[in-house]
Amino acid sequence: MALTWDQISGITEKKFIKKLHDNIFDSNPLLKRLKQKSYEKLDGGTSIMVPLNYATTTASGWYTGADTLSTSDNENITAAEYSWKQIYANISITRLDELKNSGDAQKIALVKSKIQIAEKTIMDTMGTAVYNAGTTNNALVGLRAIVGTASTVGGISQTDYTWWAGQVDSSSTTLSISALQTQFNAASVDNDLPTVAMATRANYNRYYALLQPQQRFMDSESAKGGFSSLMFNGIPLLADSKCPANHVFFLNENYLHLFVHKDEDMRFEPFQKPLAQNLKTAKVFWMGALGSSNNRLHAKLSALTA
Repeated sequence: MALTWDQISGITEKKFIKKLHDNIFDSNPLLKRLKQKSYEKLDGGTSIMVPLNYATTTASGWYTGADTLSTSDNENITAAEYSWKQIYANISITRLDELKNSGDAQKIALVKSKIQIAEKTIMDTMGTAVYNAGTTNNALVGLRAIVGTASTVGGISQTDYTWWAGQVDSSSTTLSISALQTQFNAASVDNDLPTVAMATRANYNRYYALLQPQQRFMDSESAKGGFSSLMFNGIPLLADSKCPANHVFFLNENYLHLFVHKDEDMRFEPFQKPLAQNLKTAKVFWMGALGSSNNRLHAKLSALTA
């Protein structure tokens, strides 16, 4: 049989680049923005209650002189209730691999790399969950439920209480400035406007093609975070790999909340050794919730195919 190593490979060390290159995880621009703008640390509670004003005061109006004024009361405050959601990532390292990855042979630290991958796994999973339809009980309530018209979000039915519904266009199939403008306006009240738009890469490219070259302005804040963007009505429009197919979202980040328990914010649980195996395991934990406090100020187009 032929020898495995020739005279050069048998006496020459392989050259390793001392950096672990990410080939699996996607970018999460929306999750990054939520962590920067809407990350609210809490210290406990059986659930998270967000007070909501949903009606005006009925005992009000014009009057003259000694007219009788109504003193009747009416219900105009309620609350949305969001349940805590938990996520973890496991880290297991055999003693054999740990010994191999030691001394002069260690080019990249195995333990450190595995911990970083576990943390990235949690963030990547959360990046997907912020867009989900609310059909997985253990996961975050996602934007497809929040920006909907027939979901129950925070314990409140959007069908029964239309003031709790998002602004949804599920009929437009062609992306156009007009269609975007209609949904932007639908989620706007006076100066309370959407603050960011999230799109699939396909719809980002379609919007790019609609613009004149001199109109392709970028948002400097997004650029600092490593994400390219286009501008629409003065807000950044970004491509997010986690955004569901055919969608564009207009979001008002003043009314989106990424809650997290302050004692379970990427908490690292130290390594332990099982009795019957020569390995050690550790875990990273996160607990929180995604909530909205005004669904009508979010909008989406959900059927864009051209």
